[in-house]
Amino acid sequence: MSRRAVALVLTLALSLLAAPLIAEARQTGQVPRIGVLAAASPSSYASLLEAFRQGLRERGRSLVIEQRYSGGRPEHLPGLAEELARLNVDLIVSSGSAATRAAKRVFARVPVLFVTEDPVGESVVASMARPGGNVTGMALMNPAIGAKWVELLREALPAIRRVAILWDPTANRAQQQSVEAAARSRGLATLTIIGHQAHEIHAAFETAKKGGVGAVLILSSATLVSQRQRIVALAARHRMPAIYERRDFVEAGGFMSYGPDLRDVFRRLAVYADRILKGAKPADLPVGQPTKFELVINMKTAKALGLTIPPSVLVRADQVIE
Repeated sequence: MSRRAVALVLTLALSLLAAPLIAEARQTGQVPRIGVLAAASPSSYASLLEAFRQGLRERGRSLVIEQRYSGGRPEHLPGLAEELARLNVDLIVSSGSAATRAAKRVFARVPVLFVTEDPVGESVVASMARPGGNVTGMALMNPAIGAKWVELLREALPAIRRVAILWDPTANRAQQQSVEAAARSRGLATLTIIGHQAHEIHAAFETAKKGGVGAVLILSSATLVSQRQRIVALAARHRMPAIYERRDFVEAGGFMSYGPDLRDVFRRLAVYADRILKGAKPADLPVGQPTKFELVINMKTAKALGLTIPPSVLVRADQVIE
């Protein structure tokens, strides 16, 4: 047999041996397509999405992510969810109550992983332990967080007697009620101001200024996160110290934040995603809660407001931005 014939026979034999392996690789190595739906803007979500990606990379996952953001316009979320449905995604990650409700309505069979404040109160799941249906995820709401915000403000600003609470009416009401109760229990008068769209937020700060408040508490809302530059600028213009749940407000120039470490939340969400992509059912995965919280203080903003932060507060900060 000639050398050319021998080479041809060997090539054919190797091809036949490799064929089953290639077929198996194609079946098991398909790259999952994950949809992301949020009411915030892409810029406010970038670090969280990267934490989610990193969590999946640590588990050897490659994936394609299709992203849809409403930029603070929750009324656009149902249409964006429909767009993701047409892309035949394998899994949906929703952020915020409005996005989660939209995802739940559109996706009846595709698993939905949420990060939202109060999934039970928002009627997204039946219970934390047994979410049921095709949804599970991470619940951010902590009943004690409102009291912590008030405590930090009282300690950092001992002279305040009245606080404003900026609340997005499209978000869950439970947090607003919790913060009001915490403030009253510590002898503070409260002024609840409603803000959702840009002109409402402007009006809310004008109302707070006329109401003689000493500080503002900005409640959780994906819509308000998308307006963070405007909110921080208004707080500075009216010389109002403000406390936020998310650190990206403080990174944008806000005074102080205390809340869940959201990057850790999204890394943990990647564990859920990996388990679901391996065949686990969302109904069998109890809703998780944050385990890490962080206090961030912007000293440059404090100085601009003429504030001196007590050492007892500074020593507890996870990060001080100079």
